[in-house]
Amino acid sequence: MKLFICSILFLSLLSCSNYNKVLKGDNYEKKFTLANDLFDRGKWNQCISLYEQVYQRLPKTGEGELAYYRIGMSHYKLEDYYMSGYFFNSFFDKYPRSNKTEEAFFLKAISSVKNSPLPSLDQQETEIALNEIQQFIYLFPNSSRIDTCNTIMDNLRFKIEKKEYESVKLYHKTLNYRSVITTAETFLNAYPNSIYKEEVNYLRVKNLYFVAKNSVDDKKNERIEKTIESYRNFVNQFPTSNYKKELENIEKTMQNELQTVNKTK
Repeated sequence: MKLFICSILFLSLLSCSNYNKVLKGDNYEKKFTLANDLFDRGKWNQCISLYEQVYQRLPKTGEGELAYYRIGMSHYKLEDYYMSGYFFNSFFDKYPRSNKTEEAFFLKAISSVKNSPLPSLDQQETEIALNEIQQFIYLFPNSSRIDTCNTIMDNLRFKIEKKEYESVKLYHKTLNYRSVITTAETFLNAYPNSIYKEEVNYLRVKNLYFVAKNSVDDKKNERIEKTIESYRNFVNQFPTSNYKKELENIEKTMQNELQTVNKTK
């Protein structure tokens, strides 16, 4: 067992010694050959250093082109998507006639998709990813990847939709009534067929009620009427909703409030 471990350590040291020798040497053919071997074996960090040297020395050759592409791919494999996106984007600019151009642009977009955060976080990266997928479709309309792109875009859009839905819920949780109403209305205009449509409508009616209930006298009538109207629209859209009973009670309260307000005029 000890002999086996010693043999492994010896081979590892020998391999490291050979790697450092090639890395520091001037033989770019050996650098390229070793880089390809390391790439095939998944040694991404090691092959990046060699490919960088090959590219810098031979940027306009086939070796330089492949080296630059594989630098991007190595970063992608290492899950460093900002770096992979940078190199794939640069590859598209440096080698526009390469047979890897389409793949590079696609992986550039996918790198942005990988950087897209959870729905609870800011969705700026998701917007960037969505734009890049759309750019890919525009540039390569006949690509075999179009169906995949459409699925990815649906997922990205849903993530943004969910973020906006969560914003409505957060405002409701923190009793920010006016913000609930505003964000709910924006959401419903943007996503008329959303799976969250019923709940967002419910939260809108409920927060209209809160605003009306706490309103100053000269605006109370108008706000009560708006709440009642929103309730009726809700019932028309969702006649079997689980929220219907609760909103019916709100509507009755608003009708009583409206009568009281009108009597005092």
